[in-house]
Amino acid sequence: MTDKNLSGKNVVIIGGTAGIGLATAVAASELGANVWAAGRTEAHIEKARAVSNGKFEVRQADTHNAEELEAIFKEAGTIDHLVSAAIGGERTIKPFIEQTEEQFKAAYGKLWGYAKVVRVGVPYVAQNGSVTLVSGSPARKITPSTSALSCVGGSVENLVRCLAVELAPIRVNTVSPGTIDTAMFDQFGDERGERLAAMTSGHLIERGGMSEEVAEGLIFVMNNRFVTGTTVDVDGGRILS
Repeated sequence: MTDKNLSGKNVVIIGGTAGIGLATAVAASELGANVWAAGRTEAHIEKARAVSNGKFEVRQADTHNAEELEAIFKEAGTIDHLVSAAIGGERTIKPFIEQTEEQFKAAYGKLWGYAKVVRVGVPYVAQNGSVTLVSGSPARKITPSTSALSCVGGSVENLVRCLAVELAPIRVNTVSPGTIDTAMFDQFGDERGERLAAMTSGHLIERGGMSEEVAEGLIFVMNNRFVTGTTVDVDGGRILS
């Protein structure tokens, strides 16, 4: 049976101080979980503390720093649900041939960060617990200039399938967002809404998604004890359009 809430569960979210991660931290805490949300940048950490208002713990950690990660895992003790939503790498949006080797490799910082979170964190995860990573619709919806994003996302989704087999009975899943209305669109200033509308005009649901909607997908895979090794798409039908 699927739990109705997360009451008393320990949930650790790396990349939990902004966007989808922060929305998941809020949702889990509202369902009764003890939540640790970790982020790298001070601005995001301060924002998360304001949003938390003492309802969940906010910590500093870089997804590539094993010592910082372990400090949080030790503080949490037994982890029921471990999530990584950290970007972890530099993403270059341009045709593959125009990218340097360094730019393409930099995108894989996300994968290496996820790998570190799993390696360091799994010894703390309960045997009936879960690990959830966040990939992205470019893994299976390929458009020009997104080769780095697509390749990394595909790697994340395949890693999840490998880990689900190796780590069972711990459940391992990924949630794949589409075009989500987050702070990444702030760079467009007054054109923010126009850019978002243009990017989603051909989707089955013609709007950008909300971080809270993606968080619902993460909560689902935490709660449902019969789901493992799968990708849950929360993308407004993007990969079908």
